[in-house]
Amino acid sequence: MTLTRDAILDALRVLKLPDGEDIVAKDMIRALAIDGGTVRFVIEAAPEVAKHLEPLRAAAQQIVERMDGVEGASVLLTAHSDKKPPSLKAGKHPEPQAGPTKPKGVARILAVASGKGGVGKSTLSSNLAVALAKQGRKVGLLDADIYGPSQPRMMGVSKRPASPDGKTIIPLKAHGVTMMSIGLMMDPDKAIVWRGPMLMGALQQMLGQVEWGELDVLIVDLPPGTGDVQLTLCTKSELTGAIVVSTPQDVALLDAKKAIDMFNTLKTPVLGLVENMSMYICPTCGTEAHIFGHGGVKDEADRMGIPFLGEIPLDIDVRLSGDSGTPIAAGDGPVAQAYARLAEGLVKGGMA
Repeated sequence: MTLTRDAILDALRVLKLPDGEDIVAKDMIRALAIDGGTVRFVIEAAPEVAKHLEPLRAAAQQIVERMDGVEGASVLLTAHSDKKPPSLKAGKHPEPQAGPTKPKGVARILAVASGKGGVGKSTLSSNLAVALAKQGRKVGLLDADIYGPSQPRMMGVSKRPASPDGKTIIPLKAHGVTMMSIGLMMDPDKAIVWRGPMLMGALQQMLGQVEWGELDVLIVDLPPGTGDVQLTLCTKSELTGAIVVSTPQDVALLDAKKAIDMFNTLKTPVLGLVENMSMYICPTCGTEAHIFGHGGVKDEADRMGIPFLGEIPLDIDVRLSGDSGTPIAAGDGPVAQAYARLAEGLVKGGMA
């Protein structure tokens, strides 16, 4: 039998409170997640009630552990103030703020952007974060690609972030990088169908409610294009600058130039361009092939007076490493060295 959310909630309805109402009807179940055979959720109550509910928490855990298909269960008990209940609902509407802000403890925020999808922006973001961590930097990675979050898979994490006080979110760590993604808070099989205000609220939430700690640099993996998320980040956050990623082909460069124009319009410094999928080295004969062209991004950077930060080769191991959850920059080899050079250049330039 397939383990479902509804089946778990139905099983928990037998747990009654002193007033006779069950904990499901009271809407006390929070953050219910099913990961294979493991079930996790939180029982949330007012402080004066929560201190008496440990037996109920233990009973809830036992009920779920006895269900068919459950290999393990984790049930936490949290308390909140009735005067101001917290909301960790992802995708809420943005809250007003006085001006651009930066998470406490974060020294720099770097946005990684592209004018179009498919140029390897997310792959570059995760590998750059790992490469910077190997350089000794304290690095955070924020997956702001709300509609297509891919960093959980690329960084090899799938746990739902904890919220011990119901107000803040504890990010996850992988490969020396502190990371957060909307993909960790949503059902991975469900499409995110949100309007602009909900996108802006989610981004504001991940920047402001996540306990990033002390970071030298926070890398933000933006969605492709020039939409709501980019506008929100540039106007509501103290961005150090943006790195624009493109392949060498003319079609990609046309869109990269639009991304650069957007950052210029929003008065966000463009720190440089990176040429991704720059060349392909045949593993059998060693021949270098330029599948998407070569050098076009550097030429465009020179024409626009923007720094050229480096080139990353096209290699099947990049894809295999990302799919397996261990970015190629975590190891050795020519591609890892290319990311290391990119990270070293940013550190020496004072950008990371």
